[in-house]
This record gives sequence, structure tokens and C-alpha cells, in this order.
Amino acid sequence: MLDIKLIRENPEVLDNALKARGAEPKAQELLALDEKRRQVMTDLQELQQRRNEISSLVGSLKAKGEDASHLFEEMKTIGPKMKDLQEVERQAQEDFTGLLEGLPNIQDADTPEGQDEENNVVVHTYGEPTSFDFEPKAHYDLGEELNQMSTELGAKIAGSRFTWLQGDIARLERALGQYMLNKQTEQNGYTEVNPPLMCNADSMYAVGQLPKFEEDLFKTAEGYYLLPTAEAPLTNYARNEIFSEKDLPIQLTALTPCFRSEAGSAGRDTRGYLRQHQFMKVEMVWFVKPEDSMEIHEKMRRHAEEILEDLKLPYRTVRLCAGDLSANARRCYDLEVWLPAQNKYREISSCSNFGDFQARRMKARYRDEERNTQFIHTLNGSGLAVGRTLIAVMENYQQADGSIKVPEVLIPYMGKDIIKAS
Repeated sequence: MLDIKLIRENPEVLDNALKARGAEPKAQELLALDEKRRQVMTDLQELQQRRNEISSLVGSLKAKGEDASHLFEEMKTIGPKMKDLQEVERQAQEDFTGLLEGLPNIQDADTPEGQDEENNVVVHTYGEPTSFDFEPKAHYDLGEELNQMSTELGAKIAGSRFTWLQGDIARLERALGQYMLNKQTEQNGYTEVNPPLMCNADSMYAVGQLPKFEEDLFKTAEGYYLLPTAEAPLTNYARNEIFSEKDLPIQLTALTPCFRSEAGSAGRDTRGYLRQHQFMKVEMVWFVKPEDSMEIHEKMRRHAEEILEDLKLPYRTVRLCAGDLSANARRCYDLEVWLPAQNKYREISSCSNFGDFQARRMKARYRDEERNTQFIHTLNGSGLAVGRTLIAVMENYQQADGSIKVPEVLIPYMGKDIIKAS
């Protein structure tokens, strides 16, 4: 959520940011609602003050034995006026809050210009696209021929966009998740968390999943939401908290299943394991002081990149342009891994700096050495999407006979160096 004080002082900052995202200006509309809300609050305070004055005058007149009937008549009118104004205030606050909470973050000044992924800027590349002396197969063909991956069986058991893994490919996915988690905890300083796999509405609201993205969520009959990403529970660790400055930074990680309805993705990546209702992901979350968030963003990005480099998978890192940023992000890097069967790079991680945008909504703060409180900055990134990493390993490490080599760093987890038909 944005700082309304900033918008009051510099409304053009909001409108310029919205324009860069391809959205209409909203500053004047927001400020008009803000002014209405504040004026109604002032009117209510004045009525309350007048009611208190009348009560005091009535007591004084009665003590003197004087007539106070004219004050009683005025008092009768104040109650209904206050009731009407309270309803106006409620609606004004609702309108103001609804618009403010629906606004996206203000991106950093150095964010690339552009409206979609075509305008994202490549800032780093690693390796060259894998070449073969045979026609490479897609992961789903490889998995089916190895008898270890079946979308048909997944669909029989659950429905479309579910996949059955078994044998060494199931073990390979587990190995990838464990390797990523061990890397982040043992080398990069994250604290491992095993969070609830469901969140209540307050938690989903706090991280901006609600109300905007409710159609993308799975909801239980009891009103809980299945995690679309472990960002939700990990970030809520800071909700309504005031940390000590010495406690920061805090860095958390978790390997969890994630669940997404994939609303609006009909017809996209319908074959295979790329876009699923259920998938595994390692999440990284940071809580930091404002002056540290830019440096930490670069560090977190490297924590994701290092996984791909350890696996020797070709990838590129892109800086997202304004129009491709998520609503919460002020700056973001996407990591895109090379998929031979598609002959293109596909997203495998997003590393975002939210500034104080989430913290304002969550009331997540810290107290500095002077005992002043201010909002923390939150960051999160995938380290990595395990299912998509599985796809990348299968396709980049495939052999002419349909077998799949095991990346060197995963051999201790797998106990073998090649995956063959079961």
C-alpha cells in the first residue's frame, strides 16, 4: 500500500508511475476522496465538540437554576446529524481505502520503460543454449517414454494440469528441492521454515493476494486459502510486528507445495509440467532496513542464479520493465532458463523488491536506535521453482537414447548418474 502523505505532497509521482505501467492517472481522484474523508472527519469532530460544550453548559445552567431548554433543542439535532455523517464517513473511508489499496507500487526511477516482456532488459547471461547432435525431445515425451511421468494419470486422479511422477524422475524432483533448500540454509544464511500450507483471509490480504487475485486461489469450504506461494505465510511472519533494528535483516526460506487455479491461462502450456495447479517451489523472503534493500535485492538475485549455475543450466537474467512489473514490486529480476524443446528461455524465478509497500499493509515495522519506528522493506524470490527446474534438467541433460544424465551436484542425492527407463 502506498504512503498517502507522499501522494499529497507529490501527486505527479503516482501518475507518472501509473503512466509508465500503462495505467490511467489516479492521483486527483484519490486526493479528492482523501479530502472528502478528512472533511467529514473534521465535521464529526466539531459536532462532538459542540455536544460536549452543550452538556457542560446544561450542567452550569442547572446549577444556577436557569433555563436550559434551548440547549436541549439543539442537542436533539446533533445526534441525527452525527449519525448521518458517520455513514458518510464510512462510505468515504471505504471508497478511499478501496482505491488506495488497488494502486500498484511506485517503481524505481531506473526501471526500464515499456509495457510488456518484449521491453524487459537482459542484464546477465550464463552459458550457451544447449546443442545436440540429435533432435531434442520435450520433457513430457522423455518422461512418458521413461515410464516415469504421466499427465494422463494425473488427469484421471485429479484433473487437467496435474501430473503423476514416479521412479527416478520423482526422486529427481525431490533431490532438486532438497539441494536448493540446503544451499539456501547452509551457504546463504536463510532460516528454514515449515509453514502452514493454508492461510486465512487476513494473511492473504496482507500480502496483496486478496482481493485482487482471488480467482487465482484455491479456497476451502472453511474459508482457508491454499498457498499460491510460500511468500504468503513467510511474509506474514512480520505482520503487526515491531522488530528491533539489531534483529534485521531476517531471511526465511521454505520448500512447499504451491497451488494455483491458473485462471486466465486456458490454452497456455497445456502439455507437460510447465503450468500446473500443484507444484513445488523454494521461496526466499527478506525483512530489511530501507537503506539495505537495494543491496539485498542484488544478493537475493545471486542466490537464485547460483542454483542454476551449480546445475550448469543456461539462463539469462532480465530486469522487468514498468509494464511487466507485478503490482507489489518496485523493481524485479526474472531468471529465465533455456528449454531446448521450446527453443527459448522460460521464467524460472522472480526476485522482487517491494520497498515498504507490503509492510504498510501489514503494519510491519522496526524500532531504530533512537526508538523511532519505521516500516521495514520486504523482498521475496524463488530459489527456485522446482518443477520448472526439473523440466530444464530433463531437457538439457537428455541423451540420444532417451536417458537423462544427472547433474553432478545432484548425484549424491540420487545415488546414480543416469536415469533410464524403469
